[in-house]
Amino acid sequence: MADIGRIEPGLHLVAVPIGTARDITLRALDILAGADVLAAEDTRSLRRLMDIHGIALGQRPLVPYHDHNGAAARPRLLAALRDGKSVAYMSEAGTPLVADPGFHLGVEARAAGLTVRAAPGASAVLAALCVAGLPTDRFFFAGFLPPKPAARRTELAALAAVPGTLVLYESPKRLAAMLADAAELLGPREAAVCRELTKKFEEVRRGTLEALAAAYADDTPKGEIVVLIDRSARQAADEDTIRAALTQAMEADSLKSAVKFVSETYDLPRKQVYEMALAMKDGG
Repeated sequence: MADIGRIEPGLHLVAVPIGTARDITLRALDILAGADVLAAEDTRSLRRLMDIHGIALGQRPLVPYHDHNGAAARPRLLAALRDGKSVAYMSEAGTPLVADPGFHLGVEARAAGLTVRAAPGASAVLAALCVAGLPTDRFFFAGFLPPKPAARRTELAALAAVPGTLVLYESPKRLAAMLADAAELLGPREAAVCRELTKKFEEVRRGTLEALAAAYADDTPKGEIVVLIDRSARQAADEDTIRAALTQAMEADSLKSAVKFVSETYDLPRKQVYEMALAMKDGG
């Protein structure tokens, strides 16, 4: 590769492919080739990626940074940053700090007044939203649900009122149980199970939560899984309920934003909600 020069000092959070190696960006390749220090959740995966793209590690340090050694590895990386070096951190796959052990590294670097930059790219969350066929205007990423059934059900119940598409990561072994719990607790919603995105055996299954739970009951899939669940049905509400929602929304945000939120939540004409909000603001 051509000499791209020294990378600017600071922590560079570099998105790497979630499957297909060619999904890496040109900027990410520049950072991998020029950073003073490389840190990775999985150093073997990073070495393979660098080999594919012809990037030599040379004499640069390659620091493992994952859930089990983060507390011990952070001081070394922060010291390099304080010395004016460029440090590139990569997740095992996808965008760093999203359901990722690098979160604390970013937090501590910012708290120390050090520069933090993102080199965006592949993301399982965004890839799944693109192919699932569910609404994308609002979504809520909840990461991995708790593995134990009782805690998982509690978390699902708490997500029931979220006014957007839910995006979850899930283990193949727990997928059927999670879908069954979601069908019971969230009701008859449309959903999609996205598996092995961008890889050879990519698969997207769509259907109701109940139908998907039945489909996976005796079929444990393999690979990385993202589950998307449609928002709850629009709520019918009387005038008192709408007024209460407007009051709460206007306390937290501008009148314009409150009107937009309430009209979308209750599927009402925005003009009607706006007139009601104005009357309430004027004491009517």
